[in-house]
Amino acid sequence: MARIVIIGAGMSGLAAASRLATLGHRVTVCEAGGTYGGMVGRYERDGFAFDTGPGLLTLPAVYRDLALKTGREPLEELVELTPVDPESRHLFPDGTGLLLPNASRGGVIQALDAAFDPGSGARWSEVMNHGRTVWEATRRPLLEEPLPADPTPLHTDPYPAPPRRGLARLRRAPWTLADVAARELGGHPGLTALLHEHALRFGLDPRTAPASATVLPYMEQSFGVWYVGGGIRALADAVYRRCEQRGVAFRFESPVEEVLLDGGRAVGVRLAKGGELPADVVVSAADTRTSRITGITDTGPQPLGEAPPPGRLCVLLALRGARPAGTAHRTVVHATDPAAEAAAVFDGLPPADRPTVQVLRPDDPSLRPDGAHESVVLTATVGTTGTDWSDPAVGERCADRMVAAVEAAGIPLRDRILWRVVRTPADTERETGAWRGSVPRPALAGLHGGYLQAANEPAPGRYLIGGTAHPGGGLARVGMSACVAANLIGPA
Repeated sequence: MARIVIIGAGMSGLAAASRLATLGHRVTVCEAGGTYGGMVGRYERDGFAFDTGPGLLTLPAVYRDLALKTGREPLEELVELTPVDPESRHLFPDGTGLLLPNASRGGVIQALDAAFDPGSGARWSEVMNHGRTVWEATRRPLLEEPLPADPTPLHTDPYPAPPRRGLARLRRAPWTLADVAARELGGHPGLTALLHEHALRFGLDPRTAPASATVLPYMEQSFGVWYVGGGIRALADAVYRRCEQRGVAFRFESPVEEVLLDGGRAVGVRLAKGGELPADVVVSAADTRTSRITGITDTGPQPLGEAPPPGRLCVLLALRGARPAGTAHRTVVHATDPAAEAAAVFDGLPPADRPTVQVLRPDDPSLRPDGAHESVVLTATVGTTGTDWSDPAVGERCADRMVAAVEAAGIPLRDRILWRVVRTPADTERETGAWRGSVPRPALAGLHGGYLQAANEPAPGRYLIGGTAHPGGGLARVGMSACVAANLIGPA
C-alpha cells in the first residue's frame, strides 16, 4: 500500500483518487478551495440551480469505465444519464435554422441537405470520415496511453488532406481547420460556422488549429451528447461519494506549497498553512502553466507562451414562465461576423458585438423552483487578454450583447428575466487557479506538437493529471488523464 497525496479535488483529482483507492492505496486529497469539482461548479439561488462549468457530457464511456472499475456498478445507477435529442439546434445570421439529431450520421446528412442545399450533407460527411481517420490514428496515443517518450510521431497531422493543386502546391504549411472549411466544405458559410463552432467551444482558433481538430465534431456526432440529471455537478457528486466509499481522505482549504523530495523522488508535501503530509507518490492536478508549487516537476511551470487560451463568459438566467414545449436543450446562435469574433477571441481585441452564443435550456425540474419558471445558461468563448474581466461592468456589457444576440435570433428571453448572474474568466481564475481564467485545450496531433500537453509522469513518484496534462482539457480527457496516471502507478 502506497501513501498517495493528490493535489486538487477537481474532476481529474476525484477520478484518480477513486481509482487509486480501489487499487489498495491510502489516498489523501488536498484541495486549496472549500469544495470539490474544480470547473464543474454549481450556483444556487431562490430555487434555481445552474452548472457554472460544462453542461453536457461527451464520451460517457470514460465515466462508465470509472464507475465499473471502482464499484462494479453501471454509471446509470449513480446518475441519471439521458441522450440529448436533438443534439443541437443551430441558428445562422441569414435566418437559416438547423436541427441536428444525436449520434446519427445519416440523420445529420439529411438535416444539412434540408437546411442548406443538396450535397451539403455529403460534403460534411466526407470531412467527418477524415475525422474518423484522425480518431483511429490518435485514440490510443492521445487518449488512452501515456504520452510516449518520443512524441515526434504526434507532431504530424493524420488528417488525410487531398493534394494541393496549382499555386497551392507551393505552400508547405500544414492544413488548418480553416483550410478544411475553405477547400473541402467549399467555404459554405453555414458548414464553416458549424465546423468552426466546435473548435471555438474548445478554445481553438480555426485559423491555426490543425486539421486534426475535425476529430472533435466527429466524436460528438458519432458517440453522442448526454445530459446528467441535476446537471453535470451531479456527476462530481457521484464521483466524490465513490471516493468516500473507498476511504479517500479529503483536506479542503489546504493549499500545497511544495512537493518534498529525497534524491529526486517525492516523499510528501508541505502545506501552505503549515504542516507536512508524508507520501510515497504525489499526483498533481494543478495548472502546470502557473502553479508555483515547487517540486511538482524538475523544470518548474511550463512556458506560458505568448497569450493564454480563451475562457468562457457565462450568463445564468432565472426566468419567469414555463419552458416552452419543444424547446431544444442546446441551441447555438452563430456570430454575425465570424472574422470579427475570431479577432476578438484570439487577437486580443475588444469582445465582439454579436458573438457565437450557446444556449442551454435543460428540461430538468431539479433546476427550477417550479413549472412556472426556467433556468437558462448562455455561454460564449471570449479572449482572456485585452479585456479587464475583473471589472464587473465589462462582464455586464458583454452579457447584454449575448442576450441581444439570442433575442435577434428569435429566442425571446429578455422580458422573462427575474435576475441574472454574469460569470467571467476572472471568476474562473479566482475559483480554480486557471491561467487568466482560460480553459485548457484538448491535445491534438499535428503542428509540431504545439497542441500536446505535459506528460503524466515527469519524474519518479510524481504524476500530472487534469486539463493541462496529457491528454488535455474537457470532462472526458481529464477523466482519461486520471486513468492513465492510475495505470502508471499500478495496484498496491
